[in-house]
Amino acid sequence: MSTSTILVIDDSATIRKMVDSHLSQEGYRVILAQNGELGIEMAREIKPDLILLDHQLPGTTGLEVCRKIIQFPECRHIPFLVSSTLRKQAYVEYMDVPNVVDSLPKPFTSDLLKMAVANALETGAMIIASQTNGTAVPEVVGETDQPAFSGDFRWLGLREVIDFLNNGRKAGMLEVETDRNRVCFFLKDGRIQGVVSPSFDSAQIAAQLPESLSELSPLLQFTLSSGTSTRVDGLVELMNKKVLDPRMLRTLLRHQAAALTRYCFTIKPTCFSFHPERAQPSLFTKVSIDTSLAGILVDGTLNCPPIQDLTTGVQVGWIRNGLRGQNLDRAGLSATHVQLLSHLDSTPRNTAELAAKSGLPCNEARAVLEGFLLAEWVKSETLTRTRTLIAYEPDAQHGTLIRSMIDQAGTGWTGNVVRDEFSLQLLLKRKTPDAVLIALQGTHELNLPEILQNNSVLEGQHTVVLIAPAATTSPPIAVSLQSQTLLRRPYTSTDLLKAIDHPAERFSALKTAVSPMATSGQAAFLCTAGAN
Repeated sequence: MSTSTILVIDDSATIRKMVDSHLSQEGYRVILAQNGELGIEMAREIKPDLILLDHQLPGTTGLEVCRKIIQFPECRHIPFLVSSTLRKQAYVEYMDVPNVVDSLPKPFTSDLLKMAVANALETGAMIIASQTNGTAVPEVVGETDQPAFSGDFRWLGLREVIDFLNNGRKAGMLEVETDRNRVCFFLKDGRIQGVVSPSFDSAQIAAQLPESLSELSPLLQFTLSSGTSTRVDGLVELMNKKVLDPRMLRTLLRHQAAALTRYCFTIKPTCFSFHPERAQPSLFTKVSIDTSLAGILVDGTLNCPPIQDLTTGVQVGWIRNGLRGQNLDRAGLSATHVQLLSHLDSTPRNTAELAAKSGLPCNEARAVLEGFLLAEWVKSETLTRTRTLIAYEPDAQHGTLIRSMIDQAGTGWTGNVVRDEFSLQLLLKRKTPDAVLIALQGTHELNLPEILQNNSVLEGQHTVVLIAPAATTSPPIAVSLQSQTLLRRPYTSTDLLKAIDHPAERFSALKTAVSPMATSGQAAFLCTAGAN
């Protein structure tokens, strides 16, 4: 909070009360004088940091009072802020007085008052020295420090910039400019402590807040600022007094940082500059989020509205993206999200498979992968529709036929052929096939799909193909197959592909062509496990 002393010289009790009320709330020490004579006396006594001077005073004018005060050596440095209803007419009279640094036209609002006082306090000494000595003043105050690292994004990405600062464990402020906004990342030891943007629409962030944080959404108009205003300092005081829960505020700041970071990574920023001397605001010192870039990007994708499921139809495959010098700081990521990353390698895997391996809902896994994609930890690529077949075929000749079909390019199938029931069950525990082929040797295999389902080995939607023995079919098997489709021997890999690619179509085409009591050849039983 500010400890500057403000002397108010004004004959209006209403003005004195209003100024005292609002400036005191900002932490200023406010001294009141109701006339010019008392004002001159108090100026010499307290030597204020700023004098707010009314132009029209009883028996004198603000100009006369100002000239008398600055005649005293101890008061020559004091800046004046002149206030009057005459506006420009009154201010013209002070043109030759070097200590008058600004005007405050009446009537004024409390916000205008506080802004004018703060600006006069910050620039007063500079303006007085300039007007006294005839030297030039800078156009902007506080922006003379040169960035230690700056550039544009024509050849360098934002991820690369943040990785560089993280690897070097740098501290300071990274300023990122877009066409419409300026976003500031405050870093400590290379990690993100907080992200602000005074120009960003707080309503966009408020719309993404969970219900538990909705009551804190009005605070966004303060936390989105640079974090140096007295109102933000007030939040810190409330936390110190245990009036405001710092955990709730930290969660709000994390949502804010996630939204702003995702914004920078989904639009095209123009340039950046890094200021190592720029200290982080007191708010982030008290409730820093202390996270990695990947952690905050994943938060951003999790908080966003659901995106279209790209794994339906044409699939998207995810693979690890190993880059030279890439930073893999995982601060801020949950254990399950790190586990999801561990299942990625150079082999493309779709979202559903990765979600199942990680024990995550598919929507959450997809959002996390989108965050990793923004951080360039993963790459995505469109996959052709490849399905998996597991075949149980003890006969070597028939097994070779099935293997040749699997190995044939362009069929869209991959998989394994086993010659015993134990290997079949083992594979089904490790893989989730799209189709299962079971060669019947007797009545036992007829019950095998049901046995596998009961043992939770065969689950979900699978095409199951049962192939009867080549020998004369025994009555029990024939009775069991009499209502099903038959695939006669000899059959080719093309016939088999039709059976597993389009089981319903195959069933409709062949049902009437097979007698109920097949006495020879090999038959196929087509069903969908779990469809009932």
